[in-house]
Amino acid sequence: MRTDEKILRIRDLCVDYRTDLETVHAVNGISFDLEKGETLGIVGETGAGKTTTALSILRLLPERTGKVINGSIEFMGENLLEAPEEKMRDIRGEKIAMIFQDPMTSLNPVLSVGEQIAEVLVLHAFKDKKKDEIDARTDEVLRLVGIQPERKKDYPHQFSGGMKQRVVIAMALACEPDILIADEPTTALDVTIQAQVLAMIRELKERLGTSMIMITHDLGIVAQTCDKVGVMYAGELIETGVLEDIFTGSSHHPYTTGLFGSIPNLKTKTDRLSPIGGLMPDPTNLPKGCKFSPRCPRCMDVCLSTQPKDAIQGTHTIKCHLFKDLKA
Repeated sequence: MRTDEKILRIRDLCVDYRTDLETVHAVNGISFDLEKGETLGIVGETGAGKTTTALSILRLLPERTGKVINGSIEFMGENLLEAPEEKMRDIRGEKIAMIFQDPMTSLNPVLSVGEQIAEVLVLHAFKDKKKDEIDARTDEVLRLVGIQPERKKDYPHQFSGGMKQRVVIAMALACEPDILIADEPTTALDVTIQAQVLAMIRELKERLGTSMIMITHDLGIVAQTCDKVGVMYAGELIETGVLEDIFTGSSHHPYTTGLFGSIPNLKTKTDRLSPIGGLMPDPTNLPKGCKFSPRCPRCMDVCLSTQPKDAIQGTHTIKCHLFKDLKA
Protein backbone atom coordinates (compact mmCIF):
# COMPACT_ATOMS: atom_id res chain seq x y z
CA MET A 1 0.00 0.00 0.00
CA ARG A 2 1.44 3.34 -1.10
CA THR A 3 0.17 6.88 -0.68
CA ASP A 4 1.42 10.30 -1.72
CA GLU A 5 2.08 11.18 1.92
CA LYS A 6 5.80 11.67 2.52
CA ILE A 7 6.71 10.22 5.90
CA LEU A 8 10.48 10.83 5.58
CA ARG A 9 12.23 13.60 3.66
CA ILE A 10 16.04 13.82 3.49
CA ARG A 11 17.74 16.75 1.79
CA ASP A 12 21.45 17.36 1.07
CA LEU A 13 22.65 15.04 3.84
CA CYS A 14 26.43 15.09 4.39
CA VAL A 15 28.14 12.97 7.03
CA ASP A 16 31.83 12.87 7.98
CA TYR A 17 33.84 10.68 10.33
CA ARG A 18 36.59 12.83 11.82
CA THR A 19 39.72 11.83 13.71
CA ASP A 20 42.89 13.73 14.59
CA LEU A 21 44.57 12.28 11.50
CA GLU A 22 41.97 12.42 8.71
CA THR A 23 38.36 12.98 7.69
CA VAL A 24 36.26 10.28 6.02
CA HIS A 25 33.58 11.74 3.73
CA ALA A 26 31.01 8.96 4.15
CA VAL A 27 27.82 10.59 2.81
CA ASN A 28 28.01 13.46 0.34
CA GLY A 29 24.79 15.37 -0.27
CA ILE A 30 22.10 12.72 -0.73
CA SER A 31 18.38 13.53 -0.98
CA PHE A 32 15.35 11.24 -1.12
CA ASP A 33 11.73 10.87 0.03
CA LEU A 34 9.93 7.91 1.55
CA GLU A 35 6.16 7.71 1.25
CA LYS A 36 3.82 5.99 3.65
CA GLY A 37 3.63 2.25 2.96
CA GLU A 38 6.47 2.42 0.43
CA THR A 39 9.69 0.38 0.31
CA LEU A 40 12.85 2.14 -0.83
CA GLY A 41 15.87 0.02 -1.70
CA ILE A 42 19.35 1.51 -1.30
CA VAL A 43 21.89 -0.62 -3.14
CA GLY A 44 25.64 -0.36 -3.58
CA GLU A 45 29.03 -1.82 -2.73
CA THR A 46 30.44 -2.07 0.76
CA GLY A 47 31.68 1.37 1.80
CA ALA A 48 29.14 3.30 -0.29
CA GLY A 49 27.63 4.98 2.79
CA LYS A 50 24.40 2.98 3.08
CA THR A 51 24.66 2.10 6.77
CA THR A 52 25.89 5.59 7.67
CA THR A 53 22.74 7.01 6.08
CA ALA A 54 20.58 4.70 8.19
CA LEU A 55 22.44 5.51 11.40
CA SER A 56 22.10 9.23 10.65
CA ILE A 57 18.30 8.91 10.47
CA LEU A 58 18.24 7.47 13.99
CA ARG A 59 21.11 9.71 15.17
CA LEU A 60 23.18 6.69 16.16
CA LEU A 61 26.47 7.81 14.63
CA PRO A 62 29.56 7.34 16.83
CA GLU A 63 29.46 10.26 19.25
CA ARG A 64 33.11 11.29 19.03
CA THR A 65 33.82 10.75 15.36
CA GLY A 66 30.54 10.77 13.37
CA LYS A 67 29.04 14.12 12.52
CA VAL A 68 26.26 15.36 10.23
CA ILE A 69 27.80 18.46 8.68
CA ASN A 70 24.93 19.49 6.41
CA GLY A 71 21.34 18.71 5.45
CA SER A 72 18.04 17.86 7.07
CA ILE A 73 16.15 14.68 7.98
CA GLU A 74 12.43 15.37 8.35
CA PHE A 75 10.19 12.72 9.89
CA MET A 76 6.51 13.65 9.67
CA GLY A 77 7.52 17.29 9.20
CA GLU A 78 9.98 17.45 12.11
CA ASN A 79 13.73 17.79 11.56
CA LEU A 80 15.28 14.94 13.55
CA LEU A 81 18.69 16.62 13.51
CA GLU A 82 17.26 19.41 15.67
CA ALA A 83 15.16 17.21 17.99
CA PRO A 84 16.29 16.89 21.64
CA GLU A 85 17.85 13.57 22.64
CA GLU A 86 14.86 12.73 24.86
CA LYS A 87 12.57 13.00 21.84
CA MET A 88 14.91 10.79 19.80
CA ARG A 89 14.79 8.08 22.48
CA ASP A 90 11.01 8.04 22.10
CA ILE A 91 11.25 7.85 18.30
CA ARG A 92 13.83 5.04 18.17
CA GLY A 93 12.06 1.71 18.31
CA GLU A 94 8.55 3.13 18.52
CA LYS A 95 8.35 5.32 15.41
CA ILE A 96 11.49 4.29 13.49
CA ALA A 97 13.03 0.86 14.08
CA MET A 98 16.10 -0.78 12.61
CA ILE A 99 17.07 -4.36 11.84
CA PHE A 100 20.84 -4.32 12.22
CA GLN A 101 23.16 -6.09 9.83
CA ASP A 102 24.46 -8.95 11.98
CA PRO A 103 22.00 -10.78 14.26
CA MET A 104 24.91 -12.56 15.93
CA THR A 105 26.10 -9.31 17.52
CA SER A 106 22.77 -7.44 17.76
CA LEU A 107 21.46 -9.54 20.65
CA ASN A 108 22.63 -9.42 24.27
CA PRO A 109 24.06 -12.88 25.10
CA VAL A 110 23.21 -12.67 28.84
CA LEU A 111 19.50 -11.87 28.43
CA SER A 112 16.82 -14.23 27.17
CA VAL A 113 15.16 -13.26 23.88
CA GLY A 114 11.89 -12.66 25.71
CA GLU A 115 13.58 -10.20 28.09
CA GLN A 116 15.08 -8.31 25.16
CA ILE A 117 11.72 -7.97 23.37
CA ALA A 118 10.02 -6.99 26.63
CA GLU A 119 12.65 -4.28 27.18
CA VAL A 120 11.64 -2.62 23.90
CA LEU A 121 7.99 -2.71 24.93
CA VAL A 122 8.64 -1.31 28.42
CA LEU A 123 10.63 1.59 26.98
CA HIS A 124 7.92 2.54 24.49
CA ALA A 125 4.36 1.43 23.77
CA PHE A 126 3.86 -0.69 26.91
CA LYS A 127 5.63 1.52 29.47
CA ASP A 128 2.46 1.78 31.63
CA LYS A 129 1.28 -1.80 31.12
CA LYS A 130 1.35 -4.65 33.62
CA LYS A 131 3.73 -7.59 33.32
CA ASP A 132 1.00 -9.94 32.08
CA GLU A 133 0.19 -7.59 29.21
CA ILE A 134 3.86 -7.24 28.29
CA ASP A 135 4.30 -11.03 28.35
CA ALA A 136 1.23 -11.45 26.14
CA ARG A 137 2.55 -8.94 23.60
CA THR A 138 5.97 -10.64 23.65
CA ASP A 139 4.30 -13.96 22.85
CA GLU A 140 2.28 -12.31 20.08
CA VAL A 141 5.35 -10.78 18.46
CA LEU A 142 7.25 -14.08 18.58
CA ARG A 143 4.35 -15.86 16.88
CA LEU A 144 4.35 -13.11 14.27
CA VAL A 145 7.86 -14.07 13.19
CA GLY A 146 7.27 -17.82 13.42
CA ILE A 147 8.83 -18.57 16.83
CA GLN A 148 6.94 -20.51 19.49
CA PRO A 149 6.39 -18.37 22.63
CA GLU A 150 7.78 -21.20 24.77
CA ARG A 151 11.22 -20.27 23.46
CA LYS A 152 11.18 -16.76 24.92
CA LYS A 153 13.14 -18.01 27.93
CA ASP A 154 15.97 -19.25 25.70
CA TYR A 155 19.17 -17.30 25.16
CA PRO A 156 20.59 -16.15 21.77
CA HIS A 157 23.22 -18.90 21.66
CA GLN A 158 20.41 -21.47 21.63
CA PHE A 159 19.10 -20.17 18.29
CA SER A 160 20.37 -20.66 14.74
CA GLY A 161 21.40 -17.68 12.61
CA GLY A 162 18.02 -17.54 10.88
CA MET A 163 16.14 -17.73 14.19
CA LYS A 164 18.34 -14.97 15.65
CA GLN A 165 17.40 -12.78 12.69
CA ARG A 166 13.72 -13.52 13.36
CA VAL A 167 14.20 -12.37 16.96
CA VAL A 168 15.85 -9.15 15.79
CA ILE A 169 12.93 -8.55 13.42
CA ALA A 170 10.49 -9.23 16.27
CA MET A 171 12.24 -6.60 18.39
CA ALA A 172 12.08 -4.09 15.54
CA LEU A 173 8.36 -4.70 14.91
CA ALA A 174 7.27 -5.00 18.55
CA CYS A 175 5.94 -1.42 18.70
CA GLU A 176 4.63 -1.43 15.10
CA PRO A 177 6.88 1.44 13.91
CA ASP A 178 6.01 3.81 11.08
CA ILE A 179 9.38 3.18 9.38
CA LEU A 180 11.46 0.00 9.38
CA ILE A 181 15.11 0.27 8.32
CA ALA A 182 16.49 -3.13 7.31
CA ASP A 183 20.29 -2.99 7.04
CA GLU A 184 21.28 -6.01 4.94
CA PRO A 185 18.99 -8.27 7.02
CA THR A 186 19.94 -11.47 5.17
CA THR A 187 23.72 -11.07 4.85
CA ALA A 188 24.60 -13.60 7.55
CA LEU A 189 22.07 -16.21 6.40
CA ASP A 190 22.18 -19.07 3.90
CA VAL A 191 20.14 -18.80 0.70
CA THR A 192 17.15 -20.86 1.88
CA ILE A 193 16.78 -18.92 5.12
CA GLN A 194 17.27 -15.65 3.22
CA ALA A 195 14.20 -16.40 1.14
CA GLN A 196 12.13 -17.21 4.24
CA VAL A 197 13.21 -14.04 6.06
CA LEU A 198 12.50 -11.82 3.03
CA ALA A 199 9.05 -13.37 2.57
CA MET A 200 8.32 -12.80 6.25
CA ILE A 201 9.48 -9.15 6.12
CA ARG A 202 7.26 -8.50 3.08
CA GLU A 203 4.25 -10.11 4.72
CA LEU A 204 4.68 -8.24 8.01
CA LYS A 205 5.26 -4.94 6.21
CA GLU A 206 2.02 -5.33 4.25
CA ARG A 207 0.08 -6.41 7.33
CA LEU A 208 1.27 -3.49 9.46
CA GLY A 209 1.38 -0.86 6.67
CA THR A 210 4.97 0.00 7.54
CA SER A 211 7.24 2.09 5.32
CA MET A 212 10.63 0.47 4.81
CA ILE A 213 14.17 1.29 3.75
CA MET A 214 15.90 -1.88 2.51
CA ILE A 215 19.69 -1.53 2.50
CA THR A 216 21.47 -4.20 0.51
CA HIS A 217 24.17 -4.97 -2.06
CA ASP A 218 21.95 -7.61 -3.72
CA LEU A 219 19.87 -6.47 -6.70
CA GLY A 220 17.82 -9.67 -6.45
CA ILE A 221 16.56 -8.63 -3.01
CA VAL A 222 15.73 -5.17 -4.37
CA ALA A 223 13.67 -6.71 -7.19
CA GLN A 224 11.67 -8.80 -4.71
CA THR A 225 10.94 -6.21 -2.06
CA CYS A 226 11.17 -2.59 -3.27
CA ASP A 227 8.97 0.03 -4.93
CA LYS A 228 11.74 2.57 -5.51
CA VAL A 229 15.52 2.15 -5.81
CA GLY A 230 18.50 4.36 -5.06
CA VAL A 231 21.93 3.28 -6.34
CA MET A 232 24.62 4.60 -4.00
CA TYR A 233 28.31 5.09 -4.74
CA ALA A 234 30.99 6.88 -2.67
CA GLY A 235 28.37 8.54 -0.49
CA GLU A 236 26.17 9.76 -3.35
CA LEU A 237 22.90 8.59 -4.89
CA ILE A 238 24.01 8.34 -8.51
CA GLU A 239 20.77 6.85 -9.88
CA THR A 240 17.23 6.74 -8.48
CA GLY A 241 13.86 5.68 -9.82
CA VAL A 242 10.92 3.37 -9.44
CA LEU A 243 11.66 -0.33 -9.78
CA GLU A 244 10.80 -0.36 -13.50
CA ASP A 245 13.21 2.52 -14.21
CA ILE A 246 16.15 0.62 -12.76
CA PHE A 247 15.37 -2.91 -13.96
CA THR A 248 13.77 -2.35 -17.35
CA GLY A 249 14.76 1.20 -18.34
CA SER A 250 17.06 1.79 -21.32
CA SER A 251 19.28 4.45 -19.72
CA HIS A 252 21.56 3.67 -16.78
CA HIS A 253 24.53 5.12 -14.97
CA PRO A 254 27.68 3.15 -15.97
CA TYR A 255 28.00 1.97 -12.37
CA THR A 256 24.45 0.57 -12.39
CA THR A 257 25.23 -1.15 -15.70
CA GLY A 258 28.30 -2.64 -14.03
CA LEU A 259 26.22 -3.93 -11.11
CA PHE A 260 23.88 -5.75 -13.48
CA GLY A 261 26.85 -7.10 -15.41
CA SER A 262 28.15 -8.67 -12.20
CA ILE A 263 25.04 -10.83 -11.78
CA PRO A 264 25.48 -14.49 -12.89
CA ASN A 265 23.28 -15.56 -15.80
CA LEU A 266 22.04 -19.08 -15.13
CA LYS A 267 20.58 -19.44 -18.64
CA THR A 268 23.97 -19.47 -20.36
CA LYS A 269 27.12 -21.45 -19.66
CA THR A 270 29.59 -19.54 -21.82
CA ASP A 271 29.06 -15.91 -20.79
CA ARG A 272 31.47 -14.76 -18.12
CA LEU A 273 30.69 -12.16 -15.50
CA SER A 274 31.65 -8.57 -16.25
CA PRO A 275 33.07 -7.29 -12.97
CA ILE A 276 33.56 -3.57 -12.32
CA GLY A 277 37.27 -2.85 -12.53
CA GLY A 278 39.13 -1.06 -9.75
CA LEU A 279 38.09 -0.26 -6.19
CA MET A 280 35.86 2.24 -4.40
CA PRO A 281 37.74 5.56 -4.06
CA ASP A 282 39.48 6.49 -0.82
CA PRO A 283 36.77 8.33 1.19
CA THR A 284 39.42 10.56 2.75
CA ASN A 285 40.55 11.75 -0.69
CA LEU A 286 37.66 11.58 -3.14
CA PRO A 287 38.16 12.37 -6.86
CA LYS A 288 37.52 15.99 -7.85
CA GLY A 289 34.89 15.36 -10.53
CA CYS A 290 32.65 12.31 -10.83
CA LYS A 291 33.44 9.87 -8.02
CA PHE A 292 33.11 6.92 -10.41
CA SER A 293 35.41 8.36 -13.08
CA PRO A 294 38.54 6.31 -12.12
CA ARG A 295 36.58 3.09 -12.80
CA CYS A 296 34.22 4.23 -15.55
CA PRO A 297 34.67 2.65 -19.02
CA ARG A 298 32.93 5.68 -20.58
CA CYS A 299 34.89 8.38 -18.75
CA MET A 300 35.28 11.74 -20.55
CA ASP A 301 37.54 14.72 -19.80
CA VAL A 302 34.69 16.61 -18.14
CA CYS A 303 34.17 13.71 -15.73
CA LEU A 304 37.64 14.24 -14.25
CA SER A 305 37.09 17.88 -13.32
CA THR A 306 33.38 18.61 -12.94
CA GLN A 307 30.82 17.08 -10.60
CA PRO A 308 27.83 15.88 -12.68
CA LYS A 309 24.33 17.17 -11.98
CA ASP A 310 21.11 15.16 -11.84
CA ALA A 311 19.53 14.43 -15.22
CA ILE A 312 15.81 13.86 -14.68
CA GLN A 313 13.40 11.96 -16.92
CA GLY A 314 10.04 11.46 -15.20
CA THR A 315 10.64 9.34 -12.10
CA HIS A 316 14.16 8.42 -13.23
CA THR A 317 17.23 10.44 -12.13
CA ILE A 318 20.84 9.80 -13.23
CA LYS A 319 23.85 11.76 -11.97
CA CYS A 320 26.15 11.43 -14.98
CA HIS A 321 27.56 13.70 -17.71
CA LEU A 322 26.43 11.17 -20.33
CA PHE A 323 22.81 12.10 -19.63
CA LYS A 324 23.05 15.85 -19.07
CA ASP A 325 20.59 16.57 -21.90
CA LEU A 326 17.67 14.50 -20.50
CA LYS A 327 14.53 16.54 -19.97
CA ALA A 328 12.01 16.27 -17.14
